[in-house]
Amino acid sequence: MSDAREHVLAGTRGTLAVHEWPHPHPRYVALLVHGYGEHAGRYEEVAGVLGEHGAAVYAPDHVGHGRSAGERVVVADFEDVVTDVHAAADLARAAHPGLPLVLVGHSMGGLISARYAQRYGDELTALVLSGPVIGAWELPGRLLALDEIPDTPISPAALSRDPAVGASYAADPLVWHGPMKRPTVEAFARTLETVAEGGDVGRLPVLWLHGDDDRLVPLAGSRIGVERLTGGAAGDRGARGRGGDLTERIYPGARHEVLLETNRAEVFADVTGFLDRVLAV
Repeated sequence: MSDAREHVLAGTRGTLAVHEWPHPHPRYVALLVHGYGEHAGRYEEVAGVLGEHGAAVYAPDHVGHGRSAGERVVVADFEDVVTDVHAAADLARAAHPGLPLVLVGHSMGGLISARYAQRYGDELTALVLSGPVIGAWELPGRLLALDEIPDTPISPAALSRDPAVGASYAADPLVWHGPMKRPTVEAFARTLETVAEGGDVGRLPVLWLHGDDDRLVPLAGSRIGVERLTGGAAGDRGARGRGGDLTERIYPGARHEVLLETNRAEVFADVTGFLDRVLAV
């Protein structure tokens, strides 16, 4: 896979940095949507796996994150972030017209990706959600009930059983290590409701990945949102939902970042196997 490139686009609230991991002859485009407080550069290993699978990979840094403009970790309106992700998708489609587009969203990126699928689902071939913040996520309500949001940053140990992942996260200067900010928490609360009320994504194939020891975005709360989004339910190892095409993969003992977990070879195999099925249709 070629070296990464960076593009700068005009986003809804300032300049938007978009990472590209090129492929000389791609068979599809993968758009990676990162989570809260982090940045797209943390997905280099994921991009490498997808590149070896045949993808040209693109990934924006959201407003207030990574190398994009904006006050750090302030997201006033997730609808604007979805619009920014769509701009990154336009960039990718212009470079690779006619190729299938796959959206991969982690955590907060899962919320953004779910909303993207509600708004632009007819442009997608598949949706992959990793530890998605949808459904019954109680943190925003708890924080907004407080007069002051406490300065309790994400524990690196909550991300993965691989200690190297936590150490890299803790040392990364582009990762936010401070408290959540009230406008962002308010935007989370609003968008959780918007996605809950926004309808399902029809027959769009969806792969849901989650660790059963995810303490940042608990499995049970996300299940409510995933099943609402897909109009049905899936079995423990994958099935076709009543309303859509939902496959789930739940990993025993895995924490929040299943794409960087100790069993990530298994996770990557599940992702590429799902994509092989979808792309073959």
